[in-house]
Amino acid sequence: MQQLHTPHVVVVMGVAGTGKTTIGPLLAARLGVPYAEGDDFHPPANIAKMTAGTPLTDEDRWPWLDAIGGWAHGRAGLGGVVSSSALKRSYRDRLRAAAPDVVFVHLTGSRELIQDRMSHRQGHFMPTALLDSQFATLQPLEPDEAGVAVDVAGTPEEITERAAAALKDLPEPTR
Repeated sequence: MQQLHTPHVVVVMGVAGTGKTTIGPLLAARLGVPYAEGDDFHPPANIAKMTAGTPLTDEDRWPWLDAIGGWAHGRAGLGGVVSSSALKRSYRDRLRAAAPDVVFVHLTGSRELIQDRMSHRQGHFMPTALLDSQFATLQPLEPDEAGVAVDVAGTPEEITERAAAALKDLPEPTR
């Protein structure tokens, strides 16, 4: 697998269980850029709420999104990959306000597949019980948003290759 180089800062997005934490590092390695785990930007109060099965509010998410946006801004022109659910357009707008040239890789899949994957993962704070709230909140990428949708069926390597191929078709950042 040939490594690509990209000046894009890519946000790997999607509902819980789509594989953001698996695909993000693989895609970063494929693109030859650093990876940042979006969950690491959450304040402890957010982790506690999600661990207890309580969905986050928009007010809970703003500092988290601002921290991710700050990281993405610092990588502008250099490239990078960061994971973030980025479920709502307003969340993606907030990320773009900090880092205007970010592009999104929206990992998509059936609820059944994602629930099955979530039920088999170990040691993650997000319970399967919150999956319905994730799907209810999800606003897919709109035509005016820079990004691609990538189906999560298949192996992590296959998903990563589909994402890398789709990103090649996006225009270069303006900066």
